[in-house]
Amino acid sequence: MKFDDCPGYLQEYLNYIETIKLRSKLTVKNYYTDIKLFLRFIKVSNGLATEDEFDTIKIADISEDLVKKVTLTDILSFLTYTSSERENQAQARARKAVALRQFFKYLTVKKMWFDVSPAQNLELPSPKKTLPKHLTIEQATELLRTCSDFKDWTDHRDYCMITFFLNCGMRLSELVGINVNDFISTKEGGENVHRIKVLGKGSKERIIYLNPACVSAYEDYIKVRPDTKEKALFISKRLKRISNRRVEQIIDEKLQLSGLSGMGFSVHKLRHTAATLMYQNGVDVRALKEVLGHENLDTTQIYTHVANEQIRNAMNMNPLAGLTPPGEKKNNE
Repeated sequence: MKFDDCPGYLQEYLNYIETIKLRSKLTVKNYYTDIKLFLRFIKVSNGLATEDEFDTIKIADISEDLVKKVTLTDILSFLTYTSSERENQAQARARKAVALRQFFKYLTVKKMWFDVSPAQNLELPSPKKTLPKHLTIEQATELLRTCSDFKDWTDHRDYCMITFFLNCGMRLSELVGINVNDFISTKEGGENVHRIKVLGKGSKERIIYLNPACVSAYEDYIKVRPDTKEKALFISKRLKRISNRRVEQIIDEKLQLSGLSGMGFSVHKLRHTAATLMYQNGVDVRALKEVLGHENLDTTQIYTHVANEQIRNAMNMNPLAGLTPPGEKKNNE
């Protein structure tokens, strides 16, 4: 990716993480945004620009010598600035801290600008951990029921997409990126086994097994899908690959029809729903890791916390939960 207002050393770094580290275009763009903000801060701190013009400060002219003077104190001051002046929450500050830590690691190891990276001892802000929001089985069923009023081929498309989200836990980019020839059907032990190939984070391919609900939704859709040379499985009315934004709009529309709008649900929450329902119904967390395409088991462990919280809530909802032995006083009496 090429960025207009970008010094050469930063463009080199962004090219490196995209082509060598295989980071997604969205990640590269986010890193550019965070590092650009930091370089603007450095320019202001060194009297080369004023804070009044902060959001329009150009960074292409920031010299290597100025960057080589950066210290851990500068980075900490920047994070404080993003908190106090830009009202960044811990999660946003943590993302910026990661971007800067990786950027200065590159400048230290690959370009040898520093003996020790100024961000080496940078601690990440600790965002408050929140459990992923998800639909209940009843809400997921209602969403699918609402989408099953088929009038034309786009209704079958929408139903198939939502079925894939709720059963496979696909990411939005993975679903949009599926091609017609990514559907694989084989005979194993006398049974038909159906899989679909998706391209996950870091351009890593993985194979997802399709359950009967997915196979049925796929077959119904493919029968009515318009005849077109477009290789994408899910297409728009213009017979081109459907966009991420259009899928988000469709999900929002279906949630509204189902009476589920305004409750914080989204495309990504459908992925959380699939993962949560699978875990609640006995899927091992290691198997779930592979289904979701997580690199680290720690990422998948969040769904064990969801189940534990639900178990705890269920115990507390027991009508006998507040009773104490006869004659025994509660602690606050």
